Amino acid sequence: MTHTEIEVTAELVRDLLRDQHPDLAGHPLRLGARGWDNQMWRLGDHLAVRLPWATESADALLRKEHTWVPGLAPRLPLPVPVPQRLGEPSARFPRPWIVTTWVPGEPADRAPVTRAAEAADVLAAFLTALHQPAPEQAPGSLARGGPLAGHTGGFARQLAEATERGLIPDPDAVRAVWDDAAAAPDWDGPALWVHGDLHPANVLTSDGAICGVVDFGDLFAGDPACDLAAAWNLLPDGTADRFFGAYRPAPDAATVRRARGWAVGRAVACVLIGDAGVHGRPGGKPTWGPPAHAALRRIIATAHR
Repeated sequence: MTHTEIEVTAELVRDLLRDQHPDLAGHPLRLGARGWDNQMWRLGDHLAVRLPWATESADALLRKEHTWVPGLAPRLPLPVPVPQRLGEPSARFPRPWIVTTWVPGEPADRAPVTRAAEAADVLAAFLTALHQPAPEQAPGSLARGGPLAGHTGGFARQLAEATERGLIPDPDAVRAVWDDAAAAPDWDGPALWVHGDLHPANVLTSDGAICGVVDFGDLFAGDPACDLAAAWNLLPDGTADRFFGAYRPAPDAATVRRARGWAVGRAVACVLIGDAGVHGRPGGKPTWGPPAHAALRRIIATAHR
């Protein structure tokens, strides 16, 4: 079931709350955002309801968040949405859903990071706290936890599509960054907790500073390079060195190369998503385009450093 098969309304959300969590049903309710996988409805001042609406995989991602994020959140130095309740599939809505804490702030694709040095330190502290060894039963990720070289075919297809659309000014330079990253040695350390989807729409800002991180649906245990890509995808120009200097333990050269590869792959994907009508989203997500183009420029400019 996708967004084309069911309409999520305030009345539906309130009915679900009445059925399964009636003590929450009286709080004010308003639409917060329609994300890639889920709709988010703000519930009162301190809570939010998240319901899958656009991808079949969202069901498992919500259950994963409900299972793992409450144990991780207390050690993180930034606010994150902590699951409070789980809603089970029902006749009214045949998919799981969750109630989480509300994290204030504006997504960085709409309100970019401008306090560069502060943001580099804050993001480094957040990822240092998150990137700790995960238990054996922690979820893995074939999509983002495996060797970068295994994704070369998908990257090449996305780069070709973006180039055909006239969205990539220098595809050879972009491909060179990817090839260098894919040739880097694989991660051989312990499986660490990784957010897995640190692009600007999942990081919140206030007055140009990072104030929260949301959407832990892609949380997995593996190579931290996927998250370290945020040095280019999220932070302003000239900030990556400060970020890597503050992150602990300091990443080796191979990890930085892999991180640059994840960054260029994510930027190409977000350039496409920002273009109208891509991947079944009428109108695309236009706010994803500008930060992705900026990321590509800074990645290419620093590729040989």
